[in-house]
Amino acid sequence: MKVPETYRKKYNRGYVTIDLDAVYSNIESLKANVKKETKFIAVIKTDGYGHGAVPIAKVISEQVEAYGVATLDEAVNLRMHNINKPIFIIGYTHNSQFKRLIENDCRCTIFTEESAKELSDVAVELNKTANIHLKIDTGMSRIGFKDNEKSIEIISRISKMPGINIEGIFTHFYASDESDKEPAKVQYRRFTRFINSLENIGINIPVKHCSNSAAIMDLDEFNMGYVRAGIAMYGLMPSESIINKSIALKPALEWKSHVIFVKEIEAGTGVSYGATFVADKQMKIATVPIGYGDGYSRALSNKGYVLIRGKKAPILGRVCMDQFMVDVTEISEVCIDDEVTLIGKDGEYEITAQELGAMVNSFNYEVVCDISKRIPRIYFKDDEVVCTKDCFEDRYAVELSR
Repeated sequence: MKVPETYRKKYNRGYVTIDLDAVYSNIESLKANVKKETKFIAVIKTDGYGHGAVPIAKVISEQVEAYGVATLDEAVNLRMHNINKPIFIIGYTHNSQFKRLIENDCRCTIFTEESAKELSDVAVELNKTANIHLKIDTGMSRIGFKDNEKSIEIISRISKMPGINIEGIFTHFYASDESDKEPAKVQYRRFTRFINSLENIGINIPVKHCSNSAAIMDLDEFNMGYVRAGIAMYGLMPSESIINKSIALKPALEWKSHVIFVKEIEAGTGVSYGATFVADKQMKIATVPIGYGDGYSRALSNKGYVLIRGKKAPILGRVCMDQFMVDVTEISEVCIDDEVTLIGKDGEYEITAQELGAMVNSFNYEVVCDISKRIPRIYFKDDEVVCTKDCFEDRYAVELSR
Protein backbone atom coordinates (compact mmCIF):
# COMPACT_ATOMS: atom_id res chain seq x y z
CA MET A 1 0.00 0.00 0.00
CA LYS A 2 1.38 3.36 -0.99
CA VAL A 3 0.20 6.35 1.01
CA PRO A 4 -0.62 9.26 -1.33
CA GLU A 5 1.68 12.25 -0.95
CA THR A 6 -1.23 14.45 0.17
CA TYR A 7 -1.70 12.28 3.27
CA ARG A 8 2.03 11.98 3.93
CA LYS A 9 2.21 15.77 4.03
CA LYS A 10 -1.01 16.28 5.97
CA TYR A 11 -0.05 13.71 8.60
CA ASN A 12 3.70 14.34 8.57
CA ARG A 13 4.11 13.75 12.32
CA GLY A 14 2.85 10.24 11.90
CA TYR A 15 -0.04 8.06 10.82
CA VAL A 16 -1.33 4.52 11.03
CA THR A 17 -2.42 2.62 7.95
CA ILE A 18 -5.06 -0.11 8.19
CA ASP A 19 -5.34 -2.71 5.44
CA LEU A 20 -9.03 -3.67 5.47
CA ASP A 21 -8.38 -6.43 2.95
CA ALA A 22 -6.00 -8.02 5.46
CA VAL A 23 -8.73 -8.06 8.12
CA TYR A 24 -11.12 -9.67 5.64
CA SER A 25 -8.51 -12.25 4.68
CA ASN A 26 -7.69 -13.03 8.31
CA ILE A 27 -11.32 -13.87 9.05
CA GLU A 28 -11.44 -16.11 6.00
CA SER A 29 -8.37 -17.95 7.32
CA LEU A 30 -9.96 -18.36 10.75
CA LYS A 31 -13.24 -19.55 9.24
CA ALA A 32 -11.37 -22.24 7.31
CA ASN A 33 -10.31 -23.73 10.67
CA VAL A 34 -13.84 -24.19 12.05
CA LYS A 35 -16.94 -26.05 10.95
CA LYS A 36 -18.82 -24.46 8.07
CA GLU A 37 -21.87 -23.80 10.24
CA THR A 38 -19.88 -22.03 12.98
CA LYS A 39 -20.87 -18.38 13.29
CA PHE A 40 -18.49 -15.56 14.14
CA ILE A 41 -18.75 -12.77 16.69
CA ALA A 42 -16.18 -10.16 15.62
CA VAL A 43 -14.71 -8.53 18.72
CA ILE A 44 -14.13 -4.85 17.94
CA LYS A 45 -13.90 -3.41 21.44
CA THR A 46 -11.43 -0.62 22.26
CA ASP A 47 -12.14 0.85 18.83
CA GLY A 48 -11.28 -2.41 17.14
CA TYR A 49 -8.09 -2.94 19.16
CA GLY A 50 -6.95 0.49 18.01
CA HIS A 51 -7.63 -0.31 14.35
CA GLY A 52 -11.03 1.43 14.04
CA ALA A 53 -14.25 -0.37 14.91
CA VAL A 54 -16.56 1.27 12.39
CA PRO A 55 -14.68 0.68 9.11
CA ILE A 56 -13.74 -2.83 10.20
CA ALA A 57 -17.34 -3.67 11.14
CA LYS A 58 -18.50 -2.51 7.74
CA VAL A 59 -15.90 -4.34 5.67
CA ILE A 60 -16.49 -7.70 7.42
CA SER A 61 -20.27 -7.43 7.74
CA GLU A 62 -20.94 -10.32 5.35
CA GLN A 63 -18.47 -12.61 7.14
CA VAL A 64 -19.77 -12.35 10.70
CA GLU A 65 -23.02 -12.89 12.54
CA ALA A 66 -22.53 -10.30 15.28
CA TYR A 67 -20.12 -7.86 16.88
CA GLY A 68 -18.64 -7.89 20.37
CA VAL A 69 -17.77 -4.72 22.28
CA ALA A 70 -16.92 -3.88 25.87
CA THR A 71 -19.25 -0.96 26.60
CA LEU A 72 -22.64 0.39 25.64
CA ASP A 73 -21.02 3.55 24.27
CA GLU A 74 -19.03 1.43 21.85
CA ALA A 75 -22.21 -0.35 20.80
CA VAL A 76 -24.21 2.85 20.28
CA ASN A 77 -21.39 4.31 18.22
CA LEU A 78 -21.77 1.38 15.83
CA ARG A 79 -25.52 1.95 15.65
CA MET A 80 -24.90 5.64 14.88
CA HIS A 81 -22.92 4.49 11.85
CA ASN A 82 -25.83 2.36 10.57
CA ILE A 83 -24.40 -0.96 11.68
CA ASN A 84 -27.50 -3.05 12.28
CA LYS A 85 -26.28 -6.57 13.05
CA PRO A 86 -26.53 -7.90 16.62
CA ILE A 87 -24.10 -6.20 19.00
CA PHE A 88 -23.07 -8.04 22.12
CA ILE A 89 -21.62 -6.14 25.10
CA ILE A 90 -19.10 -8.55 26.58
CA GLY A 91 -18.43 -6.48 29.70
CA TYR A 92 -20.50 -4.73 32.36
CA THR A 93 -23.51 -2.52 31.70
CA HIS A 94 -24.77 -0.33 34.57
CA ASN A 95 -28.50 -0.35 35.27
CA SER A 96 -28.70 3.38 34.48
CA GLN A 97 -27.93 2.43 30.86
CA PHE A 98 -30.56 -0.28 30.46
CA LYS A 99 -33.10 1.95 28.70
CA ARG A 100 -30.53 3.08 26.16
CA LEU A 101 -29.36 -0.51 25.77
CA ILE A 102 -32.81 -1.79 24.89
CA GLU A 103 -33.66 1.16 22.64
CA ASN A 104 -30.53 0.45 20.61
CA ASP A 105 -31.28 -3.29 20.45
CA CYS A 106 -27.99 -4.35 22.02
CA ARG A 107 -27.30 -7.56 23.92
CA CYS A 108 -25.79 -7.25 27.39
CA THR A 109 -23.94 -9.65 29.65
CA ILE A 110 -25.82 -10.66 32.79
CA PHE A 111 -24.06 -12.23 35.76
CA THR A 112 -26.27 -11.31 38.74
CA GLU A 113 -29.92 -11.90 39.48
CA GLU A 114 -30.33 -8.30 40.63
CA SER A 115 -29.23 -6.81 37.31
CA ALA A 116 -31.48 -9.24 35.43
CA LYS A 117 -34.47 -8.09 37.50
CA GLU A 118 -33.63 -4.42 36.92
CA LEU A 119 -33.29 -5.05 33.18
CA SER A 120 -36.60 -6.92 33.18
CA ASP A 121 -38.35 -3.97 34.82
CA VAL A 122 -37.01 -1.55 32.20
CA ALA A 123 -37.95 -3.88 29.34
CA VAL A 124 -41.50 -4.24 30.64
CA GLU A 125 -41.79 -0.47 31.03
CA LEU A 126 -40.70 -0.02 27.40
CA ASN A 127 -42.89 -2.92 26.23
CA LYS A 128 -39.82 -4.50 24.63
CA THR A 129 -37.71 -7.64 25.03
CA ALA A 130 -34.11 -7.48 26.23
CA ASN A 131 -31.81 -10.11 24.77
CA ILE A 132 -29.13 -11.22 27.21
CA HIS A 133 -26.08 -13.46 27.32
CA LEU A 134 -25.24 -15.17 30.61
CA LYS A 135 -21.58 -15.15 31.64
CA ILE A 136 -20.38 -18.29 33.43
CA ASP A 137 -17.14 -18.12 35.42
CA THR A 138 -15.29 -21.39 34.87
CA GLY A 139 -11.91 -20.20 36.10
CA MET A 140 -11.17 -16.63 34.98
CA SER A 141 -12.47 -15.22 38.30
CA ARG A 142 -13.49 -11.96 36.66
CA ILE A 143 -17.26 -11.71 36.18
CA GLY A 144 -19.85 -14.43 35.82
CA PHE A 145 -22.12 -16.85 37.61
CA LYS A 146 -20.29 -19.67 39.33
CA ASP A 147 -20.87 -23.04 37.69
CA ASN A 148 -22.80 -24.48 40.62
CA GLU A 149 -26.31 -25.48 41.68
CA LYS A 150 -27.09 -22.08 43.18
CA SER A 151 -26.47 -20.45 39.79
CA ILE A 152 -28.76 -23.00 38.13
CA GLU A 153 -31.54 -21.89 40.48
CA ILE A 154 -30.85 -18.20 39.79
CA ILE A 155 -30.85 -18.69 36.03
CA SER A 156 -34.08 -20.65 36.29
CA ARG A 157 -35.68 -17.61 37.93
CA ILE A 158 -34.17 -15.26 35.34
CA SER A 159 -35.61 -17.39 32.53
CA LYS A 160 -39.10 -16.66 33.88
CA MET A 161 -38.67 -12.89 34.13
CA PRO A 162 -40.90 -10.87 31.79
CA GLY A 163 -39.18 -8.96 29.02
CA ILE A 164 -36.05 -11.12 29.21
CA ASN A 165 -34.85 -13.49 26.49
CA ILE A 166 -31.80 -15.59 27.34
CA GLU A 167 -30.30 -15.60 23.88
CA GLY A 168 -26.79 -16.74 24.77
CA ILE A 169 -24.47 -18.25 27.34
CA PHE A 170 -20.67 -18.02 27.35
CA THR A 171 -17.47 -18.42 29.27
CA HIS A 172 -13.92 -17.18 28.69
CA PHE A 173 -10.73 -19.24 28.57
CA TYR A 174 -7.98 -17.77 30.70
CA ALA A 175 -5.10 -19.83 29.27
CA SER A 176 -6.09 -21.06 25.81
CA ASP A 177 -3.11 -19.17 24.40
CA GLU A 178 -0.65 -21.16 26.52
CA SER A 179 1.16 -24.29 25.36
CA ASP A 180 -0.47 -26.29 28.17
CA LYS A 181 -4.08 -26.72 27.03
CA GLU A 182 -5.25 -28.60 30.13
CA PRO A 183 -6.69 -25.50 31.90
CA ALA A 184 -8.81 -24.72 28.82
CA LYS A 185 -9.96 -28.33 28.63
CA VAL A 186 -11.02 -28.23 32.29
CA GLN A 187 -12.94 -25.00 31.68
CA TYR A 188 -14.67 -26.47 28.65
CA ARG A 189 -15.79 -29.51 30.62
CA ARG A 190 -17.11 -27.31 33.42
CA PHE A 191 -18.96 -25.11 30.94
CA THR A 192 -20.59 -27.97 29.05
CA ARG A 193 -21.60 -29.68 32.31
CA PHE A 194 -23.27 -26.47 33.41
CA ILE A 195 -25.12 -26.15 30.10
CA ASN A 196 -26.27 -29.76 30.41
CA SER A 197 -27.59 -29.04 33.90
CA LEU A 198 -29.63 -26.14 32.52
CA GLU A 199 -30.98 -28.26 29.70
CA ASN A 200 -31.97 -30.96 32.19
CA ILE A 201 -34.43 -28.50 33.74
CA GLY A 202 -35.74 -27.32 30.38
CA ILE A 203 -33.58 -24.24 29.82
CA ASN A 204 -32.23 -24.47 26.29
CA ILE A 205 -30.12 -21.49 25.26
CA PRO A 206 -29.59 -21.17 21.49
CA VAL A 207 -26.30 -19.25 21.33
CA LYS A 208 -23.30 -20.83 23.06
CA HIS A 209 -19.73 -19.55 22.81
CA CYS A 210 -16.44 -20.04 24.60
CA SER A 211 -13.70 -19.88 21.96
CA ASN A 212 -11.53 -16.79 21.64
CA SER A 213 -8.87 -16.32 18.94
CA ALA A 214 -6.46 -18.76 20.57
CA ALA A 215 -9.11 -21.47 20.85
CA ILE A 216 -10.29 -20.90 17.27
CA MET A 217 -6.73 -21.52 16.13
CA ASP A 218 -5.54 -24.23 18.51
CA LEU A 219 -8.61 -25.89 20.05
CA ASP A 220 -11.06 -26.33 17.22
CA GLU A 221 -12.81 -29.15 19.07
CA PHE A 222 -14.10 -26.52 21.55
CA ASN A 223 -15.65 -24.28 18.89
CA MET A 224 -19.36 -24.26 19.64
CA GLY A 225 -22.11 -22.73 17.51
CA TYR A 226 -20.47 -19.32 17.83
CA VAL A 227 -16.86 -18.21 18.31
CA ARG A 228 -15.37 -14.84 19.27
CA ALA A 229 -12.61 -13.64 16.95
CA GLY A 230 -10.51 -10.87 18.47
CA ILE A 231 -6.77 -10.28 18.16
CA ALA A 232 -6.28 -12.77 15.31
CA MET A 233 -8.76 -10.87 13.17
CA TYR A 234 -6.25 -8.02 13.04
CA GLY A 235 -3.45 -10.36 11.96
CA LEU A 236 -1.82 -10.59 15.37
CA MET A 237 -1.07 -13.84 17.16
CA PRO A 238 -2.75 -14.43 20.55
CA SER A 239 0.64 -15.55 21.88
CA GLU A 240 3.90 -17.16 20.81
CA SER A 241 2.59 -20.48 22.12
CA ILE A 242 -0.01 -20.89 19.38
CA ILE A 243 1.23 -23.71 17.21
CA ASN A 244 -1.27 -23.77 14.33
CA LYS A 245 0.86 -22.76 11.38
CA SER A 246 -1.85 -23.57 8.84
CA ILE A 247 -3.70 -20.32 9.57
CA ALA A 248 -2.09 -17.50 7.61
CA LEU A 249 -2.53 -14.13 9.30
CA LYS A 250 -1.47 -10.76 7.95
CA PRO A 251 -1.03 -7.77 10.29
CA ALA A 252 -3.43 -5.06 9.19
CA LEU A 253 -1.71 -2.14 10.92
CA GLU A 254 1.45 -0.22 10.16
CA TRP A 255 2.69 2.91 11.93
CA LYS A 256 4.80 5.45 10.10
CA SER A 257 6.42 8.80 10.84
CA HIS A 258 9.12 10.99 9.29
CA VAL A 259 12.51 12.39 10.22
CA ILE A 260 12.25 16.04 11.27
CA PHE A 261 15.88 16.82 12.17
CA VAL A 262 19.34 15.35 11.58
CA LYS A 263 22.55 16.44 13.27
CA GLU A 264 26.04 15.37 14.31
CA ILE A 265 26.94 15.07 17.99
CA GLU A 266 30.38 14.78 19.56
CA ALA A 267 31.65 12.18 22.00
CA GLY A 268 30.47 13.02 25.52
CA THR A 269 27.17 14.54 24.35
CA GLY A 270 24.06 13.44 26.26
CA VAL A 271 20.80 12.65 24.49
CA SER A 272 17.28 13.37 25.82
CA TYR A 273 16.03 13.79 29.40
CA GLY A 274 18.47 12.77 32.09
CA ALA A 275 21.18 12.09 29.50
CA THR A 276 20.65 8.37 29.98
CA PHE A 277 22.57 7.92 26.74
CA VAL A 278 25.94 9.62 26.27
CA ALA A 279 27.76 9.32 22.97
CA ASP A 280 31.14 7.58 23.18
CA LYS A 281 32.12 8.76 19.70
CA GLN A 282 30.99 11.19 17.04
CA MET A 283 27.51 10.17 15.93
CA LYS A 284 24.74 11.21 13.59
CA ILE A 285 21.27 11.27 15.14
CA ALA A 286 17.78 11.88 13.79
CA THR A 287 14.72 13.16 15.61
CA VAL A 288 11.34 11.45 15.14
CA PRO A 289 8.20 13.48 16.10
CA ILE A 290 6.43 10.68 17.99
CA GLY A 291 6.41 10.00 21.73
CA TYR A 292 4.60 8.42 24.62
CA GLY A 293 1.83 10.99 24.14
CA ASP A 294 1.07 9.11 20.95
CA GLY A 295 1.16 5.72 22.65
CA TYR A 296 4.78 4.92 21.79
CA SER A 297 6.01 3.44 25.04
CA ARG A 298 8.59 5.31 27.13
CA ALA A 299 9.86 1.86 28.11
CA LEU A 300 11.41 1.68 24.62
CA SER A 301 13.99 4.25 25.75
CA ASN A 302 17.53 3.04 24.94
CA LYS A 303 15.97 -0.26 23.92
CA GLY A 304 13.77 -0.05 20.84
CA TYR A 305 14.54 0.79 17.25
CA VAL A 306 12.84 2.06 14.11
CA LEU A 307 13.45 1.44 10.42
CA ILE A 308 14.79 4.18 8.15
CA ARG A 309 15.81 3.54 4.56
CA GLY A 310 15.43 -0.18 5.18
CA LYS A 311 17.87 -0.25 8.09
CA LYS A 312 17.58 -0.40 11.87
CA ALA A 313 18.01 2.85 13.79
CA PRO A 314 18.31 2.29 17.58
CA ILE A 315 16.57 4.65 20.00
CA LEU A 316 19.01 6.85 21.94
CA GLY A 317 18.02 8.14 25.37
CA ARG A 318 14.54 8.53 26.72
CA VAL A 319 11.41 8.62 24.60
CA CYS A 320 9.85 12.06 25.22
CA MET A 321 6.13 12.87 25.18
CA ASP A 322 6.24 14.01 21.56
CA GLN A 323 9.66 13.09 20.15
CA PHE A 324 12.58 10.69 20.37
CA MET A 325 16.03 10.39 18.86
CA VAL A 326 17.63 7.53 16.95
CA ASP A 327 21.14 6.61 15.83
CA VAL A 328 21.54 6.94 12.05
CA THR A 329 25.34 6.97 12.00
CA GLU A 330 25.48 3.85 9.85
CA ILE A 331 22.60 4.82 7.57
CA SER A 332 23.80 6.88 4.63
CA GLU A 333 22.10 10.02 3.36
CA VAL A 334 19.37 10.21 6.01
CA CYS A 335 17.56 13.51 5.59
CA ILE A 336 14.51 15.43 6.76
CA ASP A 337 11.20 13.87 5.60
CA ASP A 338 12.63 10.37 5.29
CA GLU A 339 9.99 7.80 6.22
CA VAL A 340 10.30 6.18 9.64
CA THR A 341 8.68 2.81 10.35
CA LEU A 342 7.62 2.22 13.96
CA ILE A 343 5.46 -0.84 13.22
CA GLY A 344 5.58 -2.57 9.86
CA LYS A 345 7.98 -3.40 7.04
CA ASP A 346 10.76 -1.49 5.34
CA GLY A 347 12.99 -3.45 3.01
CA GLU A 348 14.02 -6.82 4.43
CA TYR A 349 13.19 -5.84 8.01
CA GLU A 350 9.91 -5.77 9.91
CA ILE A 351 8.99 -4.45 13.35
CA THR A 352 5.95 -6.25 14.74
CA ALA A 353 3.61 -5.25 17.54
CA GLN A 354 4.57 -8.53 19.20
CA GLU A 355 8.25 -7.57 19.13
CA LEU A 356 7.56 -4.13 20.59
CA GLY A 357 5.45 -5.69 23.32
CA ALA A 358 8.23 -8.09 24.25
CA MET A 359 10.71 -5.19 24.49
CA VAL A 360 8.59 -3.42 27.12
CA ASN A 361 7.42 -6.50 29.06
CA SER A 362 3.94 -6.23 27.56
CA PHE A 363 2.22 -7.81 24.55
CA ASN A 364 0.85 -6.98 21.13
CA TYR A 365 -2.72 -6.34 22.38
CA GLU A 366 -1.52 -3.43 24.52
CA VAL A 367 0.81 -2.04 21.86
CA VAL A 368 -1.92 -1.53 19.25
CA CYS A 369 -4.59 -0.46 21.75
CA ASP A 370 -2.24 2.19 23.16
CA ILE A 371 -1.74 4.04 19.86
CA SER A 372 -3.47 7.28 20.74
CA LYS A 373 -6.23 9.13 18.95
CA ARG A 374 -3.66 11.81 18.15
CA ILE A 375 -2.35 9.50 15.44
CA PRO A 376 -4.66 9.63 12.39
CA ARG A 377 -5.74 6.41 10.72
CA ILE A 378 -5.70 5.88 6.95
CA TYR A 379 -7.84 2.99 5.66
CA PHE A 380 -7.03 1.05 2.51
CA LYS A 381 -9.15 -1.34 0.47
CA ASP A 382 -8.02 -2.73 -2.88
CA ASP A 383 -4.85 -0.63 -2.41
CA GLU A 384 -6.89 2.59 -2.42
CA VAL A 385 -7.59 4.98 0.44
CA VAL A 386 -11.27 4.60 1.31
CA CYS A 387 -11.48 6.73 4.46
CA THR A 388 -9.48 8.41 7.20
CA LYS A 389 -10.01 9.17 10.88
CA ASP A 390 -8.44 12.26 12.41
CA CYS A 391 -9.53 13.18 15.94
CA PHE A 392 -8.62 16.82 15.33
CA GLU A 393 -11.31 17.03 12.68
CA ASP A 394 -13.95 16.02 15.22
CA ARG A 395 -15.83 18.78 17.02
CA TYR A 396 -17.01 18.90 20.61
CA ALA A 397 -20.76 18.85 21.10
CA VAL A 398 -20.86 22.11 23.09
CA GLU A 399 -19.08 25.43 23.14
CA LEU A 400 -17.56 26.31 26.51
CA SER A 401 -16.99 29.82 27.82
CA ARG A 402 -16.19 31.36 31.17
